Amino acid sequence: MKIDWLIEKKDSERIKIFVSSYMDDPFVMLRLKRNVTDKRPVITKEMFWQVMVSSLLTTQQRSGPHSPIKAFLHIRPFPFSYSLCISQHDLHSYVSGRLSQARGIRRFDRIADEVETNLHRLEGDSWVRILEICNELRSSSLPSLERQAAHYIDATLKGFGPKQSRNLLQWLGLTQYEIPIDSRITKWLNNFGFPLRLSASALSDRNYYDFVSGGIQALCAEAGVLPCILDAAIFSSFDQGLWTEENLRSEDIFGT
Repeated sequence: MKIDWLIEKKDSERIKIFVSSYMDDPFVMLRLKRNVTDKRPVITKEMFWQVMVSSLLTTQQRSGPHSPIKAFLHIRPFPFSYSLCISQHDLHSYVSGRLSQARGIRRFDRIADEVETNLHRLEGDSWVRILEICNELRSSSLPSLERQAAHYIDATLKGFGPKQSRNLLQWLGLTQYEIPIDSRITKWLNNFGFPLRLSASALSDRNYYDFVSGGIQALCAEAGVLPCILDAAIFSSFDQGLWTEENLRSEDIFGT
């Protein structure tokens, strides 16, 4: 069985108009620079680890420009760098302790467990394949390769379902088509008139997520807009212009 997405001209025009209205937004400009126009740097253990931990920190809690999470991610040097984490005798206690001292951050014990588990898995036998997959995406912006990479991360790392696996890859600047579909995206698409009502709980299923992602990619292709740019425009529209070059420092991992 196969489902074909039929995109109406009026819908693609609405996407074009919406995205064009945010092209001067700092958040959208950073996404365009990092994921589309700039040459992608080699992904190292240090870089992957920092974004992996940052992705876990932003799960199920506010991560807007003035949130406690963003304040924590601005700390330099980064408290949970790969070199610091690998040197800890009790990584769980270290991560949990640092997060519990930061005001407004929830789930610190769960995040600590995920960080510790993922370090064991990566150091065990997963680093080679993870870095291989990431660096393949540096030169090949193909939807199929992006989806395969997201599936591997979802299956390998604790705390990474369909959404956060794509968030990690997008944050690294490696994806243009597969985007993290969160509550903001589902709300915007439902208001836009997406042909099926989206729910966050259903998106935890990989097959359903892939189906919805395919629909977004079809809509964007018809509009001549990359999904990663639509994602950035939607994200910025909810924050109503609060993103600035200053508070985007934690997002721009390659400039820190």
